[in-house]
Amino acid sequence: MPLALTHQGSVMTDTATETPALTDATHPGRVALRVGSLDRVVPFYRDVVGLAVERYGSRAVLSAGNTPLVVLNEAPDAPPRAGDQAGLFHLAIRVPDRGALGDVLDRIRDGATLSGASDHLVSEALYLRDPEGNGVEIYRDRPREEWPTKDDGRVKMDTLPLDLDSVLADAHGDDRAPVGTDLGHVHLEVTDLGRALDFYVDALGMNLRDDGYPNAAFVAAGGYHHHVGLNRWNDRRAPAGESHGIQWFEVVVPDAETLTAVRDSLEEHGYAVEGDGDSLSVSDPDGIGVRVALEP
Repeated sequence: MPLALTHQGSVMTDTATETPALTDATHPGRVALRVGSLDRVVPFYRDVVGLAVERYGSRAVLSAGNTPLVVLNEAPDAPPRAGDQAGLFHLAIRVPDRGALGDVLDRIRDGATLSGASDHLVSEALYLRDPEGNGVEIYRDRPREEWPTKDDGRVKMDTLPLDLDSVLADAHGDDRAPVGTDLGHVHLEVTDLGRALDFYVDALGMNLRDDGYPNAAFVAAGGYHHHVGLNRWNDRRAPAGESHGIQWFEVVVPDAETLTAVRDSLEEHGYAVEGDGDSLSVSDPDGIGVRVALEP
């Protein structure tokens, strides 16, 4: 795919049309999952991740402080995600400091199974799966001034072993996710990496931040290391569909001018946009919903 990052504030496509780029004032909001059973899944997010739970019939909203992060929609009749379907690689809950990450690790040791742990240079991350197999990352960022960069100005990330004993030693001893916990990013499995970049960079207005991993790319609003990860590691070939797994995730923009610019760009690139007023919704090329909303 012809793609060139010209500067931090705009992306030029192969047709030389400038897309208004999203800035650091833009960030993820919530992510929604379709699940088979709330009773099976909610305890994991409450007791291991440490989120507060509000249930409304077949829907549960999981929050840190007063900030909703994950929406679970119960759909027992929906099919499980098929092995060739695009969808969620993991959702990533970001905690505000290393001590909070140590608390999560302590809770994982008591109530879940850790599937991985990595030092990504820009962050320290723990990986696990919820009871229905959805990937979950919980991480803390290193200070932005410590993030390594490449010669072209893009962020440099890696996957190195994480010293779990050191993380655990910094734990605060809290059993709940603290205020300041948020949705840091979502990582998606896509059917076509170039087509996904067309959507998230050229149409939506994110910046390509790292494409150093084979068959993967990481994009973000502004200078963050990544708000959306995209990969082809498991050779997904079918769209997400109506199965269990990710339904949509939210991108929160700072003002109406940005929301209008995003709408115009999506429509100019041929995507069907719904909604008006304070939010809009669109499907990415793999059928995953993206909601763009004004900052509350």
